[in-house]
Amino acid sequence: METELKTDDQQLLVPVTGMTCAACAVSVENILKKQEGVLECAVNFANESVSISFDNTQTNPEALKHALQAVGYDLLLHPENAQAQQAEQKVNQLLTLQKRLFWAAILTFPVVVLGMFFMELPYVNWVMLALTTPVLAIFGRDFFIHAWKQAKYGQANMDTLVALSTGIAFLFSLFNTVYPEFWHHRGLHPHVYYEASAVVIVFIMVGKWLEEKAKANTSTAIQKLMGLQPRTVWIIDNGEEKEIEISAVRVGDRIVVKPGDKIAVDGKVLSGTSYIDESMISGEPVPVEKNKGSKVFAGTVNQQGSFRFLAEKVGDTTLLAQIIRMVQQAQGSKAPIQQLADKIATVFVPIVMAISVLTFVIWASFGGENALTQGLLAAVTVLVIACPCALGLATPTAIMVGVGKGAENGILIKDAQSLELAHRINAVVLDKTGTITEGKPTVTDTYWASSEPAFKSIALALESQSSHPLAAPIVQTLKVDGAKSVPMLQFENVAGKGVKALFEGNEYVIGSVSWIEERGLSLANFPINSWQESAKTVVVFANNTEVLAAWAITDPVKPTSAQAVADLQREGVEVYMLTGDNAFTAQKVAQEVGISHFKGHVLPADKAAFVEQLQQAGKIVAMVGDGINDSHALAQADVSIAMGKGSDIAMDVAKMTLISSDLQKIPQAIRLSKWTVAAIRQNLFWAFIYNLIGIPLAAGVLYPINGFLLNPMIAGAAMALSSVSVVANSLRLKWKNFIYNS
Repeated sequence: METELKTDDQQLLVPVTGMTCAACAVSVENILKKQEGVLECAVNFANESVSISFDNTQTNPEALKHALQAVGYDLLLHPENAQAQQAEQKVNQLLTLQKRLFWAAILTFPVVVLGMFFMELPYVNWVMLALTTPVLAIFGRDFFIHAWKQAKYGQANMDTLVALSTGIAFLFSLFNTVYPEFWHHRGLHPHVYYEASAVVIVFIMVGKWLEEKAKANTSTAIQKLMGLQPRTVWIIDNGEEKEIEISAVRVGDRIVVKPGDKIAVDGKVLSGTSYIDESMISGEPVPVEKNKGSKVFAGTVNQQGSFRFLAEKVGDTTLLAQIIRMVQQAQGSKAPIQQLADKIATVFVPIVMAISVLTFVIWASFGGENALTQGLLAAVTVLVIACPCALGLATPTAIMVGVGKGAENGILIKDAQSLELAHRINAVVLDKTGTITEGKPTVTDTYWASSEPAFKSIALALESQSSHPLAAPIVQTLKVDGAKSVPMLQFENVAGKGVKALFEGNEYVIGSVSWIEERGLSLANFPINSWQESAKTVVVFANNTEVLAAWAITDPVKPTSAQAVADLQREGVEVYMLTGDNAFTAQKVAQEVGISHFKGHVLPADKAAFVEQLQQAGKIVAMVGDGINDSHALAQADVSIAMGKGSDIAMDVAKMTLISSDLQKIPQAIRLSKWTVAAIRQNLFWAFIYNLIGIPLAAGVLYPINGFLLNPMIAGAAMALSSVSVVANSLRLKWKNFIYNS
């Protein structure tokens, strides 16, 4: 259960540096959670970020930063340049790693040749000592520095395993080089393992290099989104065109867009016409026509025409900025399936160290001739082959790629939990208006019982304040009729029924037929039945004593809705439609799109109750809606999906948002979930199997049977490849086709 945030609570999502493995992520979490005032903390090792909720009366970001710096990690706190700073650090780290890897490999190669083929040469041990020392002390020193910092605070991670294994092998070899007589007096040969120490360092550095390269590919969705905004923009300043930095654009600026330009900020077209490619936001490949009054969004690309528009949202308030923020938060969130991996990572390194000690003790006690050297070799191999990284990367890399893939296809996912759960959906509840239908209703028929002009002005005043999507076409019709709005008192939006307010002491209402009938008013003289039988929605205007007017409204069904319903049903998903509209309209729309389960005259509370009823029957329910009246049901559902062209409240409540408001995105989201969860399970399976098989082999369980003892060098290569294979498996999601093929 999430901790409820109070007014003094603050949330922070920032990059964290210095992590080298999954155990590091656990260490960062543990350290931060121990700080006074920290309420919640979640670290994502794959994208190297941390989400922190804290009480700002007890601590502050700088204090949290200092706490991590003491252990060898760091927080990048300044949001305006944190991403760029982290990217620059990653590039520098990769370059440094490449240089160290190159020189370590150059020095290690002769050590391997000497150790394998020329061990009988005089002074060969001293030559290998001279070559191996810089590999560990200079090029591989970070493993030892990080391990020491961790040890000072009672923590352990992969660096601890690497430092212990290579350090023990090196010190044992150094002792045998300097004081070989110790073994000669006991009739034993003084073995050295310089090549094992050096090769393990090199192989693990190769693995880290490949891992960092692969992890960089998991965040390409964010990089693409961030690259959508232009650096500069042309504005009209005192009648002249002037080029300025995008950071200098302010709300109210008039911006010039030329053919091929990227749109810099969100706004409304003032003049000119064009077609705009909105595919990077909506996932739809067909350019959208724009003319005066049309909305334009940051990151979209202008085609042939040119136009001017008014900047309405800039900086962090644009749709693109919100999408980037949502994707970052989703990629940083944890799926429930990751909890098991986190628990194992917490105890993984200490358990491996214990197994290593136990291995040495058993070998030393029962190993016979050369027991000590073989025991040491087996203990070192156990430390080398154990890999917490594969476990730690299994879930977050798949989540990052899955969330990014969704964003590229117009499916915004707020958290990992909904992405993980979506593949289990077996019931989808759809709202009608704006979800199945276009959400662009038009008035087809009007009937006035009174010719009093004042009533039109009162009706306009009422509907102008209504949040219902059917209010807009009525307002437009009334304005065309020449109505002028008047001031109303005590305006109230009655959920699922309509609106009401007072004018000159009298109450006026506009709403559904059923609500008017509840008020005891007669509709006998109105053509209500014929309108409803034609699948038209009827809105009625009345006062306390009589019905004054009625409007018939049609909202066409989206061309893709029927195919989306068919795709869902083909996947075994039951589809339901709930609407506050009348039963005739509900039935007509349901038949048109192929839905057999539907209800009309449904209030917002009824929608939530229906979702709960399905859940009690054992269904995993997705609720899809676009209005304020859907927010209760969206909150109740297991997976909540909002249409991107709907209300802000619906999108705030929902865990997924379909930017294009195309219902075909729902089966695509389910398919995306299936592929992502499959990748997570594959990753966890191979990570567990790798360690379950690798550690016993390294300990020497096969030695009594066939004399097989795993070489530390091979163990180092296997450990490096295990992490890379997990990341590579997650990256396969990027090339999957999530579009439903009927």
